Amino acid sequence: MSRAGPQNHRLDHFVRPAGRIVLLLVALLSSACATAALMPSGEWIDLSWEYSAETVYWPTSGAFEYESLSSGMTSNGFWYEADRFSTAAHGGTHIDAPAHFGQGRRSVDQVPLDQLIGPAVVVDVSSRALADRDYQVTVQDLATWEVVFGRIPRDAIVLLRTGFGQFWPDPVKYLGTARKGAEGVAELHFPGLHPTAAQWLVNRGVGAVGIDTASIDYGQSRFFDSHRVLAEHQIPVLENVARLERLPQSGAWIVALPMKIKGGSGGPVRIAALVR
Repeated sequence: MSRAGPQNHRLDHFVRPAGRIVLLLVALLSSACATAALMPSGEWIDLSWEYSAETVYWPTSGAFEYESLSSGMTSNGFWYEADRFSTAAHGGTHIDAPAHFGQGRRSVDQVPLDQLIGPAVVVDVSSRALADRDYQVTVQDLATWEVVFGRIPRDAIVLLRTGFGQFWPDPVKYLGTARKGAEGVAELHFPGLHPTAAQWLVNRGVGAVGIDTASIDYGQSRFFDSHRVLAEHQIPVLENVARLERLPQSGAWIVALPMKIKGGSGGPVRIAALVR
């Protein structure tokens, strides 16, 4: 073997690994570029209200409570915060699982993800709802949307815009009352979805239904028929949805991921909309 042989052999031990690293970096960079190209473009809009002492709750529910357990520099020289919170499952921007009004129906942890991610349909009834606090979205409202935009897609997330989101978090303007307990419930006045329209949406095969008020049933409802119709057919409900005025009536995409509470009838949900 020549003198150059062993040297070249030793050099090869360094060159080959370096070459592999270069190839790996090129592959990772190409993969990252491909992933970026696949990422949907557009503006993401947060459709959730933050939780705080101002969060609106049903008159018979308690308020949101937050407690700081630790906040400051540790003896080891780094910053540390820890806290805890308490909330009713059905307050703020939240999901009603079918189990909320349907015996034996899905709890929040059992709701399939494909019912919570999908195309958004925004039905704007704000002009009528703001003129009548007890307005209920009708079949005609939904049919009129279809005349303009086409048939509501199967598995769509239908969002009802009443315009009441502008009143958050003022309970008098938003709910119709600031009173608590049974007396407060009796004074609730806000728009909702009529039960016949709820059944119409069931027939369309929608994935979920949301609204910018405290309940899918209007404030004066005593039997919560729309909840019951939707729950019977395993359709979850999103309530206290924020900023619907920022969405087009068609063309947006919704991601609504709730806290995964085992056996829960509902819970807080973070809703995001992609507007292209």
